[in-house]
Amino acid sequence: MRLAVRTHVVSRWCVVTPYYADESVTLYYGDCRELMYDLRGPIDLVCTDPPYGETSLEWDRWPHGWLDMVPSFVQSLWCFGSMRSLAGNWAEFKRSGWAFSQDVVWEKHNGSGFASDRFKRVHENATHWYRGAWADIYHDTPTTADATARQVRRKARPAHTGYVEESSYTSEDGGPRLMRSVLQVRSMHGRAIHPTEKPVGILDPLIRYACPPRGTVLDPFAGSGSTADAARLTGRKAVLIEADERYCELIAKRMSQGVLVEPLPSLTPVGADEEVG
Repeated sequence: MRLAVRTHVVSRWCVVTPYYADESVTLYYGDCRELMYDLRGPIDLVCTDPPYGETSLEWDRWPHGWLDMVPSFVQSLWCFGSMRSLAGNWAEFKRSGWAFSQDVVWEKHNGSGFASDRFKRVHENATHWYRGAWADIYHDTPTTADATARQVRRKARPAHTGYVEESSYTSEDGGPRLMRSVLQVRSMHGRAIHPTEKPVGILDPLIRYACPPRGTVLDPFAGSGSTADAARLTGRKAVLIEADERYCELIAKRMSQGVLVEPLPSLTPVGADEEVG
């Protein structure tokens, strides 16, 4: 698949050839703000991890304007971030027409905080956003099969919650149960090929939730290519954009080697083998 994009230098069109392509993954090299707007569907979900803008590193700058370039036909978005980066750019999501749905906390086995006088930060956030009517947004209720069989009695809602629509989720004999919003997945510390690489284990449930089977996921900040691995593992396709050619080469090598299976979210407490990271 080739991508026709408008250049910002002159008023003309040019054809961008994929840096890598196979039957399920297409990778483009370039700035997503120049390439993404002219992507053609179908794309069912954006799942991405933009720079948070929390360090002095040259590449770690929040890419203002990227949300405006997400194709208008895409209605669902997962975006990773720290609380600081998300809060600082919340208005940009709103201006671009995105409504907040929910957040998931990724609990890592090692810390990533930069301050020695605060709580040790061992988590990152993944926020889900949507455009249009929620009833039209694909979302597959996430459940786990670890519930204890028991008789379930529907309780009256407490008065302080106000009116809440009935859920489509039902539980029989105690299971399955809704997946919790705190997911414990070991980070890529010591194994990463990219400084902010996300493990397939945290991406897997997000993609399954928001992208239909055989659908397509777009990651405009591809980094290590983990999103494509998770997409292929779940039976989806992926379109990637990466601005650093060094990582494009690493992604191409990773994709040509096939899917590397990693552990899915843990349902038991993370062990005490924390590392400094």
